[in-house]
Amino acid sequence: MEENNNMTAERSLEIITEQIERSQRTITKNSALPLMWWGICVIVFAPLIGYLWKNHGGPIWNTLWAAMWLIGFVGNWIIDKKKETVPTSFVSKTIGHVWSTFGLFCGSIGIFFCLIGTGVLPLKLVIPHEYIFSCITSIISLCFGISTSITGRIVKNRLIERCGFIAGLGGFIAALFFSSYQQLYVMAGVTIIALIIPGVVIHLQNKK
Repeated sequence: MEENNNMTAERSLEIITEQIERSQRTITKNSALPLMWWGICVIVFAPLIGYLWKNHGGPIWNTLWAAMWLIGFVGNWIIDKKKETVPTSFVSKTIGHVWSTFGLFCGSIGIFFCLIGTGVLPLKLVIPHEYIFSCITSIISLCFGISTSITGRIVKNRLIERCGFIAGLGGFIAALFFSSYQQLYVMAGVTIIALIIPGVVIHLQNKK
């Protein structure tokens, strides 16, 4: 009787492990197009905003990021409709928590520095105006890289994990050497490493 119970427990563990591994493979497979889509959105909007910022009115053009997020979510919704369905699991929930936390932190950071830049918070004398954007890009790049690396660890994809590490650390350091509109080109570079490269590689693997 005890032997049967042990076999049942072992089989249950095997089933759970198989389900987790299947979920990891499916999520990785489905991530190719969303990675490329969001990457394309950023590398189109970042240089565009940088150009407009430099030549036509300054940082007010950062408001175009709202348009990018809207376009991005609509495109991602269309992609979700066509991709393979993944049952809700521990893996998918964990990834959702990681990126919702990323959004919460980066959204709060963006609002905080915007309040400084507009003078609502009287810290402008402490933090120079031109340095505010360096701080934003450095912090967001680092958070973005950390979230990407954690996602790679969760789905056991070394490519996503390493690209996230390189993009996050590289973007954090690079942003410290650029100011104002140049920050947007750093963000585009971070996006190419963290999103475009993994997305293209996974997409090519899916076609094999």
